[in-house]
Amino acid sequence: MSEPVNVFQPTRKHIKTGNLSFLSTQVAVWQKLTKIVQPLLPQPDQWQVVCYINGVLILTGENQALISQLAYLQKQYIAHLSQIYEFKDLHKIQVRLRTPSPTPHSPEKISRTLSTETQDLLRNAADFVSDPKLSQAMLRLASNKK
Repeated sequence: MSEPVNVFQPTRKHIKTGNLSFLSTQVAVWQKLTKIVQPLLPQPDQWQVVCYINGVLILTGENQALISQLAYLQKQYIAHLSQIYEFKDLHKIQVRLRTPSPTPHSPEKISRTLSTETQDLLRNAADFVSDPKLSQAMLRLASNKK
């Protein structure tokens, strides 16, 4: 009988990097394209190039009105952008709404105390609750203890 072959051994001599290097290159190109198109598109939105492939430019923006304007005037923007070397084969622009990134709340901006009226309401509600754990939690909340 012949010797069994281990099919799980790597046969390639180089280290696999997957698509990480390809993706990193793509992101760098899209960031460069974003810097080119940003001043040429309706302001004051912060446009972002998501993809540019086969003459189709996909952008995102946070302002629905400006996105609609860009979509409506797409032919004019294509004519203007296609004069730039990087967009010489541009024939279509797709625009998507991007949800704004949430701004983190700083601890000093969040009120940590409840009004006296709210504390009284919580204490009264705790008296009517039949679940003892919930009642205790409401009383703790009313007393502002952590």
